[in-house]
Amino acid sequence: MTDAPATLPPMTLLIAAPRGFCAGVDRAIIIVERAIEKYGAPVYVRHEIVHNKYVVDGLKAKGAIFVESLDQVPDGVPVVFSAHGVPKAVPAKAEQRGLDYLDATCPLVSKVHRQAERQVDAGRHILFIGHKGHPEVIGTFGQVPEGTMSLIETVEDAEAFTPANPDNLAFLTQTTLSVDDTAAIVATLERRFPTISAPKGEDICYATSNRQTAVKAIAAKCDAVYVIGAPNSSNSLRLVEVAEREGTPARLIQRAADIDFDWLANVRTLGLTAGASAPEILVREVVERIGMRFAVVEQQVETAKETIAFKLPRGLETA
Repeated sequence: MTDAPATLPPMTLLIAAPRGFCAGVDRAIIIVERAIEKYGAPVYVRHEIVHNKYVVDGLKAKGAIFVESLDQVPDGVPVVFSAHGVPKAVPAKAEQRGLDYLDATCPLVSKVHRQAERQVDAGRHILFIGHKGHPEVIGTFGQVPEGTMSLIETVEDAEAFTPANPDNLAFLTQTTLSVDDTAAIVATLERRFPTISAPKGEDICYATSNRQTAVKAIAAKCDAVYVIGAPNSSNSLRLVEVAEREGTPARLIQRAADIDFDWLANVRTLGLTAGASAPEILVREVVERIGMRFAVVEQQVETAKETIAFKLPRGLETA
């Protein structure tokens, strides 16, 4: 990049770190790849394994078939459940049909599932902070009996909620939320219901928090920020919001082809990051495309080191 012709306008790229794949996404993708090695193609996957078209297309090319319902899975073939988690009824139905299944649910999501069960067993009603319709929310609601959990999406929801028993409440959260927004909702719930039971440790996952902190560190120094991620990726959308909250224009793009050079016309310092389900190859692709129009100087801004890795399900370690 540094030997670009002098005629190109200069562009400093501040690249956030950590960015891109988290341990849960890594694990989910490896589970699908190992399942294909072990069982042979096709291997069925219920829902996109992670929210990224490039990743999903790559797995399709290797022999994965993505479906939205177990009814679309034929008898006698293995099925993988996505990293976002599934309601209990799904593995139960797979067992009923005698299907081999592999659960690629992120361990941090599974941790929230277990907490939900414990709170309901303790007789508490759960206020679940999350986004309606997101697969993780559907999966978590599906861990407990109907009517034992209520969805809270905003501070307004937290203010308006009227419980049957205000002294018997707990709250949990989706793992991919905005840290700042969630803190405001939690503060509202704790003010209104002082005895509400909080989760043990933070539900918002380390990778979501780290990526948001990294974006905050670069946003104020940038004229604009690009976030590489999918439009249905909750954690990627939150990164756009974090940058905008710092007063910096930000946009979500999926691939280098989505770069709007008109939008970059007056930008001399561009921030770049990637959501937790976007691979590093897409970051390099974006950097290279920008380098065709600008004399790029890259600077990585690291705010944390990530060393977490999750174990694979038994039987897949050596596949």
